[in-house]
Amino acid sequence: MFLHKIKSNGLAHLSYMIGSNGKAAIIDPRRDISAYMDLARKEDVRITHVFETHRNEDFISGAPAVRAATGARILHGPNRDTPIQYAETTREGDHFEIGSMRIEVLETPGHTYDSVSYVLYDTAFDNRAVGVFTGDALFIGDVGRTDFYPDQKREVSGLLFDSLQKLKTLGDQTIVYPAHGAGSVCGAGMADREFSTIGHERLNNDRFAMTDREAFIDAKVAENHYQPPYFEMMERLNTEGGAPTDRYLTPPPISPDSELLKGEAQIVDIRSETDFAAAHVPGSYCIPAGMLASFSGWFLDYDRDIVLVSDSAAQAQEAATTLARLGYDRVVGHHAGTVPMATSNQPLESIDLIDTDEVKARLSDRPSGWTLLDVRSIDEFKGGHIEGAEHAYAGRIPVDLPDLDRSGPITVMCGSGMRASIAASVLRREGFEKVDVYYGSWKAWNSQG
Repeated sequence: MFLHKIKSNGLAHLSYMIGSNGKAAIIDPRRDISAYMDLARKEDVRITHVFETHRNEDFISGAPAVRAATGARILHGPNRDTPIQYAETTREGDHFEIGSMRIEVLETPGHTYDSVSYVLYDTAFDNRAVGVFTGDALFIGDVGRTDFYPDQKREVSGLLFDSLQKLKTLGDQTIVYPAHGAGSVCGAGMADREFSTIGHERLNNDRFAMTDREAFIDAKVAENHYQPPYFEMMERLNTEGGAPTDRYLTPPPISPDSELLKGEAQIVDIRSETDFAAAHVPGSYCIPAGMLASFSGWFLDYDRDIVLVSDSAAQAQEAATTLARLGYDRVVGHHAGTVPMATSNQPLESIDLIDTDEVKARLSDRPSGWTLLDVRSIDEFKGGHIEGAEHAYAGRIPVDLPDLDRSGPITVMCGSGMRASIAASVLRREGFEKVDVYYGSWKAWNSQG
């Protein structure tokens, strides 16, 4: 008997392969399925089932690709919205044998209506559950968000409360296997740890520990979450079934004078924020590689080509894989660094990085028309901010941008400077002429008291 966890960095998505006696199942596979195929060969098993915990919003499901490669059955919970076209419907009480393992289905709606959890039993020791694959109903340190049905917030929050009570009945010994970890857009308070039990969560997870249903509903309704525009594409593809992705996703290199770098494509600079600040292609987005999964879906169009400015071909390949998991298949090339562009006299721009002393000086003697723009989440902003700063979330620029003079100076800040760099690049694209970044941002400000 074995269990493997497969993590998709950036997305903080967790999928699993379990197996016994020559058979295996996958829970919540991603679109690029080579990791599962490699594990199946290593373990010498046949993949017979794919279990989906819910219709995911933040990545394309790989279930159709797994079935095409293996003939496996795909099981998905009952969907109150639109039936999943590529899957069989499974309901509470259904059970499936995987060698000496048994999987039983619990309906756990709330995060989505179609949410189910899969309870794992070892038939040789069948008294209590070994583990449970909770999808986005229960995380480690948090529970699922309930904002996908804005007109039914209280109803779905109540459903989630009831679902969590079901999970508690599995027993404190039950190991929790969620679909996402810390850094995912599917929750806010997840622990930076990917192992736990029902018992540990009962003691340490504030939302899971709540016993008052109305208080739980009030707390969930009061939460603030953001929904990137690409979620709509994920919903459609995870209803119809997305196509498999290519196994090899290294975008070809392009020359420094390529027309693709002159407005024909969306240019995404995935190097560090400091490299971007020093020199970048005019009109490019600054989205460092580690933040690509969280922010590319806010800004990039699906129907336009994408060119990456990267540190290396290997970094470009990893970024193209991340983008493919979000449905961005038109990554047509990459360019390594900006030095070759500079030596061939191609146009480049820069963005100034300023420190805490400079921000303090500007606050004391405000330059004409100057704005300090805080682009953290609204909860972070309400939790503490510099007096006089205006707020607009980084992902929603320019949609939620305050009425600012495009010719006036703007200093952008966030928690450390990374999201501020993303926002600054968007502001420059939108025609704001004088933009700089408070590097260190709120953490630097707090460190000086």
